[in-house]
Amino acid sequence: MVKTLKKIAALAGAVVLSATMLSGCAKEKEADTLVFGTNAEFPPFEFVSSNGLIDQYDGIDIAVAKKIGDDNGMAVKIENMEFDSLLIALQNGQIDAVIAGMTVTEERKEAVDFSTPYYVAKQVMIVKEGSDIKKAADMADKKIVVIQGYTGETCVNDMGYDYEAFKKGTEAVMELVNGKCDVVVIDSATAAKYIGDNEGLVIVEDDEAFASEEYAIAVAKGNDELLAKINASIEKMIADGTINEFSAKYAEGSAE
Repeated sequence: MVKTLKKIAALAGAVVLSATMLSGCAKEKEADTLVFGTNAEFPPFEFVSSNGLIDQYDGIDIAVAKKIGDDNGMAVKIENMEFDSLLIALQNGQIDAVIAGMTVTEERKEAVDFSTPYYVAKQVMIVKEGSDIKKAADMADKKIVVIQGYTGETCVNDMGYDYEAFKKGTEAVMELVNGKCDVVVIDSATAAKYIGDNEGLVIVEDDEAFASEEYAIAVAKGNDELLAKINASIEKMIADGTINEFSAKYAEGSAE
């Protein structure tokens, strides 16, 4: 009876040890995967494609994320969610980093740490050909559409204009195409993509009203180890021209 109890105890111990080892392997495997959060509604930076670079996701940011993973010997996973949920998911530990054409702002810097910027952009206005909107001030009495959470919304709000916010850029642009609004305020590279896909639309710039902005990758406050890895990869991509190659490839639409 004593021997039987000893055998049972030994077997239980072996089961616990095996479970511990498996758990350790799972954690080790997780540690080899870098999870980026994005909002795949922002071409050419991130979008859904039938020939995605990572699963169904493609774009400048997705290519940058993959290169960061490759440089650090890590697999990359993409979690697609609403733009306004990204920093919350980061702070909750659901994702490791955010790459989503995210502009560095003082307000966001209070909540997260940003990488070395990898892209400079600015806000522009998309209008129909023949529109009388020639500068930002001309939007005063117009129906304005922005994308919720994007810099364009901040800019229009700061100007004191009324506007309607959509969660997807495609929805915002279709409002303009269908004559339901007069202007869409959005990032320049994305605007170029949308007017290329929709006839009769043009871009209006106003450098006095819209300052340039920098895109960077966000990580949780104090995650210095990950930030150092991301920065090393970004700085390498900037130095050797890889970022420019990604920008040219996707801005021209050759990836779709």
